[in-house]
Amino acid sequence: MSHLMKPSNAPPAATRPTPAPVAAAGAPPLLEVKGLSKNFAVRQGMFGATGAGVIRAIDNVSFHIHRGETLGLVGESGSGKTTAGRSILRAVEPTSGEVFFHIGDGPAVDVIKLDKRNMRRFRRHAQMIFQDPYSSLNPRMTVRDIIAEPLVASGLAHGSELDDRIRQTALRCQLKLEHLRRYPHAFSGGQRQRIGIARALVVEPEFVVCDEAVSALDVSIQAQILNLLMDTQKEFGLTYLFIAHDLSVVEHVSDRVAVMYLGRIVELAPTAALFYQPHHPYTAALMSAIPALNPDEIMQPVLLEGEIPSPANPPSGCHFHPRCPYVQAVCKQEVPLLREVSPGLFAACHFAETLTLKGAATT
Repeated sequence: MSHLMKPSNAPPAATRPTPAPVAAAGAPPLLEVKGLSKNFAVRQGMFGATGAGVIRAIDNVSFHIHRGETLGLVGESGSGKTTAGRSILRAVEPTSGEVFFHIGDGPAVDVIKLDKRNMRRFRRHAQMIFQDPYSSLNPRMTVRDIIAEPLVASGLAHGSELDDRIRQTALRCQLKLEHLRRYPHAFSGGQRQRIGIARALVVEPEFVVCDEAVSALDVSIQAQILNLLMDTQKEFGLTYLFIAHDLSVVEHVSDRVAVMYLGRIVELAPTAALFYQPHHPYTAALMSAIPALNPDEIMQPVLLEGEIPSPANPPSGCHFHPRCPYVQAVCKQEVPLLREVSPGLFAACHFAETLTLKGAATT
């Protein structure tokens, strides 16, 4: 069996704030991703020559996120979830696809087509919180300058207004004002992540990609950071793409969840439906690894044969077929489309409508 995503204890239920309201039915989504792909050239030889093929890190990925919503994005290491998040914000340049972002009440803009000048303007609307709160912070800059950096780069504030916004954002992220004069090495992991969150929020964005934002933190600190993110979302109507490997955390924060496998989305559904009534065998395997809180309800983890294949040499047809316990001949030959198998629930499995799969154990 391969190593599935490691679940951990969810934050205490008593600390969970009310979920952020999702946009009204019929409202256009804030973000629409269509056919997004990212290939990396395989390099070989001592001089790093290219030409040995490509790694398809993400392959024709499509989804949308409504205003005020949190979409969780999960998958094993190497599934492409981080590359997807970074490609949306062009932290890495996609190979193909479209990313439509609805700014205010105006028409949607395709982020992929923005030139450098307009991309700088766009970054005030969309920010990223990184996994490692230390490596993502410049050790030579004070906390004040780190938080100020996106404001200065975008020209949104100057002078006393700049200082006021820095102080207000620091306090909102539960940092002390005396912390602004210090350097990142003086802080714990949780405090560094608060600095990273403050840097992302200081420009008052509409959309934030949280890339494994709590995975490097202790469980007790995770709960504090998650509550900060959720409280901030509720207060300012933020929209999150929440990338994580910890299923308990994803269940705690997400309105909907997308599951990635080898660069493709294989299932996307409202959180409860995906966790407890999955329609893709890979999703069912992930859910079976979550420990049950009820000792009388014990689930046997679904054992998957082999390891996740290399994205440089993916299997034909359904990428999951070499490890799937329900594989049929068609699975090896035809790529299953991500389709709506019931209202609001999408799965990329030839037999999604007929398989009966177990989800996570009920609590």
